[in-house]
Amino acid sequence: MKRIVLRGALALAVAVPGLLAQPKPKSKAEFDALQAMYNAQTADARIAACETVLTKFADTEFKAVALYFEAASYDQKRDYEHTVVFGERTIEADPKHYQAMLMLAALIAQHTKEFDLDREEKLAQVEKYAKTALQLVKDAPKPNEAITDDQWTAAKKDFTAEAHAALGMGAMVRKKYDVAESEFKLATDGADKPDPATLVRLGKAYSEDGKYDEAIAQFDKVMAMQDVNVTVKQIAQAERVRAFQKKNPPKPADAPPPASPAPPKPEAPKP
Repeated sequence: MKRIVLRGALALAVAVPGLLAQPKPKSKAEFDALQAMYNAQTADARIAACETVLTKFADTEFKAVALYFEAASYDQKRDYEHTVVFGERTIEADPKHYQAMLMLAALIAQHTKEFDLDREEKLAQVEKYAKTALQLVKDAPKPNEAITDDQWTAAKKDFTAEAHAALGMGAMVRKKYDVAESEFKLATDGADKPDPATLVRLGKAYSEDGKYDEAIAQFDKVMAMQDVNVTVKQIAQAERVRAFQKKNPPKPADAPPPASPAPPKPEAPKP
């Protein structure tokens, strides 16, 4: 099962019963409903539990958390439309919810193509969400005092890396490969734990920019990493082959000798 997207501080702050962030639930019934949401084992079960929290406890102080969990659960199901809807509702409930912004920035960038009629509108959303999240993360306080300073520093590095990765994906859609390289480099160099998928995207940016040696080096790095998703490794391998072929295009085969002219047909005998 694909793990729900609970990175860094969120996983530490709300995924563990003993680390419930302030404020506290208003009743035991609300607490139990929240626990059911945190402990759900499937995306569908989590969505149902989130809806229970949102409908039965309309005044809950955990509204943004429940909406974010629901958005992340739809993302787990690869339901792009519902992920965007609940991600936007999360930000409406909490305008400083940078994790929802980061999720939306990455998803919208991934679902935007070069020739989409609304390409620039969607890429503007990507930039808005990613850049706003960058500013919020910079001064964000720890969501729970049980999180150590080192854990919070590492989480903030990874959040910042996610923002730069989303901006890099947006630049790739625009074919601004130099910008994409810069953003992906910031993402991979600044992360506490670099995302292998971002390393592959950096390699692809190098390849599209004609920097084949740099591209091949990135793909080799991903292929040598341990515990990397099989699909990511397969993409790295395929892109490596593509970069190598672009660097060393096959030479055109020698042109065959011109064909000998056909002998003239004999004339029919005259009567």
